Amino acid sequence: MLIRLAVTSAEVALTTCVLITVLAATPPHDGTLSKYYITQADYCYPLPQHMDFEEGALVDSVAMAVQITKVGKVRPNQTVVVFGCGPVGLLCQAVSKAYSAEKVIGIDISQSRAEFAETFGADGVFVPPPKPEGKDDTPWNDEVAQIIKDRFDLGKGPDVVLEATGAEPCIQTGIHLTKKGGDKVVFPITTACIRDLHFRGSIRYTVGCYPTAVDLIASGKINVKRLITNRFKFEQAEEEIELVRQGKESVIKVIIEGVSA
Repeated sequence: MLIRLAVTSAEVALTTCVLITVLAATPPHDGTLSKYYITQADYCYPLPQHMDFEEGALVDSVAMAVQITKVGKVRPNQTVVVFGCGPVGLLCQAVSKAYSAEKVIGIDISQSRAEFAETFGADGVFVPPPKPEGKDDTPWNDEVAQIIKDRFDLGKGPDVVLEATGAEPCIQTGIHLTKKGGDKVVFPITTACIRDLHFRGSIRYTVGCYPTAVDLIASGKINVKRLITNRFKFEQAEEEIELVRQGKESVIKVIIEGVSA
């Protein structure tokens, strides 16, 4: 019986045959660069007939964004700022919008990725200016937060900040940006305490995220195929891995096609 498989890293998707919840290529599990992959039936999620293999391969990434917005308690009519316009950040923006967030702002240092975000899931985007020479990090990140508030008329700040970069300036700026009592991720601890912020970490996904991700794609609410920038044959997997390793701004999602019969 042929089933469909979706296994992805942050920027790599493999299309062969089933949606699974065991994270392949994460120790102690091997990866899926093989003709056949065996998994338990209860780890499999059916795909609607109108979804193709490429869309199926990206369910994993959407499920991660579903989990992040779930942890961030994204709700209708909120204002959400997402730091990062890479694959995870873009999908967090799209999922937030699918959940009826009133305003979604994408932040990235890459102009090209920010411009793409504005056509994908963000209502507005912002590319921070370079830090002035001799300026300390903390006061500068505070200034950038104020610039973002003013630029997008955020008042005291957004309801939720989702951090999808891991970069220290983004984390600090997010702390200064979020309004009192808001949700966010990491911290200058004193500022966080004064502002009464709530921190919640997220990794991958939890129960219910996969079916939700399948529904978001199947319903057309998120067009994941727009994220695919490169496609490789299975035999070209090493070339694909090298391309992703280079970290080019123009590369968002890379697809490795499954082995031919």
